[in-house]
Amino acid sequence: MSLLRSANVTTDRILFNRPYMTGKELSYITEAKTGNMLAGDGPFTKRCHQWIEQSTGCNKALLTHSCTASLEIAALLLDIRPGDEIIMPSYTFVSTANAFVLRGGVPVFVDIRADTLNLDENLIEAAITPRTTAIVPVHYAGVACEMDSIMRIAEKHNLKVVEDAAQGVMSSYKGRALGSIGDFGAFSFHETKNVISGEGGALLVNDSNMSLRAEMIREKGTDRSRFFRGEIDKYTWQEVGSSFLPGELIAAFLWAQLEEASAITEARLKIWNNYHSMLSPLESKGLLRRPIIPVECKHNAHMYYILLSPQIDRQAVLTRLKEKNIYSVFHYVPLHSSPAGKRYAKVHGSMEVTERQSERLLRLPLWVGLTNEQQKRIVNALTKIIEELK
Repeated sequence: MSLLRSANVTTDRILFNRPYMTGKELSYITEAKTGNMLAGDGPFTKRCHQWIEQSTGCNKALLTHSCTASLEIAALLLDIRPGDEIIMPSYTFVSTANAFVLRGGVPVFVDIRADTLNLDENLIEAAITPRTTAIVPVHYAGVACEMDSIMRIAEKHNLKVVEDAAQGVMSSYKGRALGSIGDFGAFSFHETKNVISGEGGALLVNDSNMSLRAEMIREKGTDRSRFFRGEIDKYTWQEVGSSFLPGELIAAFLWAQLEEASAITEARLKIWNNYHSMLSPLESKGLLRRPIIPVECKHNAHMYYILLSPQIDRQAVLTRLKEKNIYSVFHYVPLHSSPAGKRYAKVHGSMEVTERQSERLLRLPLWVGLTNEQQKRIVNALTKIIEELK
C-alpha cells in the first residue's frame, strides 16, 4: 500500500512535520458516532488495547489522553511521596519530570551517552541514595536505552523502572518492544509522533499485580472497569485517581493508524536511511555527526537529527534553511537548566554531554510523503550552508 497521500504539497515550503492520515480515520470516527459510544473504553479502545498488548507483549495496555497522563499514572502506581528521588536524564520533555514532581518526587538528573543521547547507564548507580525510588530511561529518537544494564541496577537496588517510550512505538531492544521491558512503559500518539491520534498516549503495565490498580487510577480511582466486565454488581471510589481516558473518537482515529503501523514505520525508515546515506560526505569531512544506532536496537525512524560540528553556528543554519523555506528545528532545552528544573530537581555529576550535544543538535524534516527530491533539496541546502559557515 502506498503511503504517499500526505505528499500533496501546494507550496515550496518543506515543513518539519506533516501529520499522516491513512484515509480510514474519518470512516472509523463515523462508525464510533453511529454506535452511540463516544466516551472512553468503547469498541475502538478495546481494539487498540489488544493491538498494543499483542504487538509489545505487555501484560496490560491502557489508552490515555496523553503520554504525560501515562507517566502520571505510573507515578501514582509507584506511590511517589514527597522527597522520593527518581533518576532520569535532563535531556527529555518536561512531562518526564513533571509526572513525579506533581506527587512531590524529586527528579535526579544524570548525564546522557554521547552516542545515543540516552541516559548513561554507567552513571546511574552512583546517583542512587536511600531516597531513590525509580529509574526513568527515555528512549530518545526511538532508539533504546541499554535496558539490560538498567534492569540489573534496578533489581540490585529494589527500584522500579518506568520507560518513557513516547518516541518508541514500533522500536525494540534485543527483540523486545520498548515500553514492555520495565515495570511500566508510556507511549505517545501526539501528532508529532509516528503513529498518531492528535493527542493521546498509552500506559503499558508489565507487572500483572499492578494491572487492576492501574485500571482504577485511570478511571478516577474507581473500579468501574470491573463493573462493566460483570465482575462486581456496582462500582465505587477505591483510591486516588483521575480521568485519564481518551474519548472513543480519539481511539477510532488511532485504530486507523495502528492498522498501518508497520507500513508507516517502513516508509519512515526509507526516508531515514536516505538521509543517512546522503549525509555521509558531510560526516566524513567532520562537519557533522549522524545518528548512531547500537546493533541491539531496532529503531522506528522517529526522527533524523544531526550533531553539528562545534564551529558551526546552529542558529545560523536554522535561519538560512528557513530563508530557503526548509523548516528544521532543534530539540530540548535540558531540564536542569530550566527555572523549574533548578527549583524542583537535583543534578548528579556533570551535565557536560547533555549540554554539549543539546547545543549542537538539529532535526531535519521527516514525515510520510517526504519525497526523494525534497530530501535532496534539504541536504543540498544544508551542505551549502554548512560549507559557508565552517
